[in-house]
Amino acid sequence: MQEGTSTPGGPKADAASPDTMQALVEDFLQYLRHERGQSEHTARTYAGLLGRFLNWARRNGLSDWKQVELRHLQAFLQSEQSRPRARATAEVPRRLSTESLYLEIAALRAFYRFAENEKLLPLNVAEHLSLPRRWQRLPKALTDAEIEKLLTPETPETPQTLCDQAILELAYASGLRLSELRNLRLEQLHLEAGFIHVIGKGNKERVVPVGRKAVEALRRYLDAGRPKLLRPRSPGNVFLTARGTAFAPVTLWLRIKRRVRRAGIARNVTPHMLRHSFATHLLEHGADLRVIQELLGHASIGTTEIYTHVTGHRLREIHRKFHPRP
Repeated sequence: MQEGTSTPGGPKADAASPDTMQALVEDFLQYLRHERGQSEHTARTYAGLLGRFLNWARRNGLSDWKQVELRHLQAFLQSEQSRPRARATAEVPRRLSTESLYLEIAALRAFYRFAENEKLLPLNVAEHLSLPRRWQRLPKALTDAEIEKLLTPETPETPQTLCDQAILELAYASGLRLSELRNLRLEQLHLEAGFIHVIGKGNKERVVPVGRKAVEALRRYLDAGRPKLLRPRSPGNVFLTARGTAFAPVTLWLRIKRRVRRAGIARNVTPHMLRHSFATHLLEHGADLRVIQELLGHASIGTTEIYTHVTGHRLREIHRKFHPRP
């Protein structure tokens, strides 16, 4: 940590000290991790977004957060909107998306709320930044036929294929995030009772039921697959690589992508699609939205409500296809 920053409960950075802008950002990131319990991914995202503003501020002669006014924040966001994206071309000039702009503003507002509450800055100049309306992108789900293909066990059985099968069955049966699958530990399994104890975003805990097929796949993996993957220093994670280590995010996702290809599914399946499929199929078969919210670990019912639009779209498709007068 840089000089002038603080740890939770320790001395706070002086807003007028050298390199104060970076120091206050470090204080904020420490607060996110240790007091708010935010994930490393969230902290890294905010660090990158605020780092963009720091670079812009230095180029424009600002060396202290106390010098920053609302007009500076607005000028920065304007420059971000006109900044060409990395893969822009003369024909397709790709500018900053509404989603990216939303995140930039959210990061600045969260930082200023923290600085104001901690009395590190006298004024919250970001409070009047308005968040742009986000386009509602409906999550894509796999069809029932695609799920059947994907969850058909592979032969011959190996420790790796048993591990893949257990991951996929659990992901679809319980709607876990990729990070939750990676970090799931043996002590969180309660297969006799048919549930698992999940630690999700912000270290929030929830209990999620596990279906019979997923329990069977997990038992088969734990009995015949995982013991062969174990090494002397293997962690207590449920799912292990061929080297006996915990999965990195990219490694786990590449394993799933390869399984998708071997199953003959041509679509580009994203990390969240199994989770979306879990929620969409539950709702289509009559599950209550509040129950789905609890199972997914959403803090707000508003986040879960997007699935009502998905099922509505599906119902319209069915109506058009099968009604004699669509």
